[in-house]
Amino acid sequence: MLKQKAQDFLKRFSAILFLVTSQISAFFLMLAESFQVQQEGRTMFQLSVQDIHPGEQAGNKEEAIRQVAAALVQAGNVADGYVDGMLAREQQTSTFLGNGIAIPHGTTDTRDQVLKTGVQVFQFPQGVTWGEGQVAYVAIGIAASSDEHLGLLRQLTHVLSDDSVAEQLKSATTAEELRALLMGEKQSEQLKLDNDTLTLDVVASDLVTLQALNAARLKEAGAVDAAFVARTINEQPMNLGQGIWLNDSADGNLRSAIAVSRAATAFDVEGEAAALLVTVAMNDDQPVAVLKRLGDLLLNNKADRLLKADAATVLALLTSDEALTDDVLSAEFVVRNEHGLHARPGTMLVNTIKQFNSEITVANLDGTGKPANGRSLMKVVALGVKKGHRLRFTAQGEDAEQALKAIGDAIAAGLGEGA
Repeated sequence: MLKQKAQDFLKRFSAILFLVTSQISAFFLMLAESFQVQQEGRTMFQLSVQDIHPGEQAGNKEEAIRQVAAALVQAGNVADGYVDGMLAREQQTSTFLGNGIAIPHGTTDTRDQVLKTGVQVFQFPQGVTWGEGQVAYVAIGIAASSDEHLGLLRQLTHVLSDDSVAEQLKSATTAEELRALLMGEKQSEQLKLDNDTLTLDVVASDLVTLQALNAARLKEAGAVDAAFVARTINEQPMNLGQGIWLNDSADGNLRSAIAVSRAATAFDVEGEAAALLVTVAMNDDQPVAVLKRLGDLLLNNKADRLLKADAATVLALLTSDEALTDDVLSAEFVVRNEHGLHARPGTMLVNTIKQFNSEITVANLDGTGKPANGRSLMKVVALGVKKGHRLRFTAQGEDAEQALKAIGDAIAAGLGEGA
């Protein structure tokens, strides 16, 4: 009995020690990130209500672009010639992102017309035809030299990729309301489940190790407090079968998030197999869809996929319904474009995908790892793909193999920017 108590104590102590060291590491990481933000602060996206024009009207796309360009000139962002680059850009590639949003901006030939980085936001409640059946309700004119606009664009698309936010942008009536939406001030936090909350193939021979790992991940993500950590470490997780275990806490849920830890080798817990632990922090109903997919895997005796898959596939299995089927093909490609997937190469990629009937998702393996709809330019740009990043494409359908080959060829050819 005493020996068992001593072993239990050591396990608890090891878990606590891990949490303490994790928090120290997180502290220094926070300092490093804070320093980086300070260094990059000069180019951080800022938006004032003076840059926002609600309730505007335009008869067509060219008229809308000229209105946006005139506002950029008036604000001192660009010289008069910048409008020519904005119109030329539309001739090369449409700047329509999806969800009623367009981002007109100039070409590389008119970068010398940029005086200072900035944006002008025009809302067209009646809509403006942007070509190919596309209607824009909000146009965000961008003025940037060099590649400054890429970070700004990624920041915007993270907000605009939320379909509900796009609808609110269409119906907003004041500049203040539009600004709050664009800056993410009215956006509820999305479920945190990405590479940051995964810990795969760790050396572990007991559940306490996995419990500590998941609790630490959720704490670092700001999803839980100390009460959650204490409870999820001290209480035995629930066995779901097939090597999968689950735990949560009624206390200390700050935001919805899910952490997953997996042992390199399965072990026994009182005669039951254990290999993977899912820890859920639930502040709204967002985790329900993930738990349903987990339940489907278990009911169909396919949970072993979670025990063998890499991080990107684990995320796909838990966040995408298509990943649960057997006829899914995947391929990985490296982006070589100097400035990553900004609007132009992103459009080329999306247009390539739209040539096929298969359902296609794409995940940035060097980003969050979460799959996104490959047919949505907004969601593709929001992946934040930079040069050298690895993309995993997953395709399901009758022409899946042909689609993956075409995607690979397009990326190898430079997506319209040269190989």
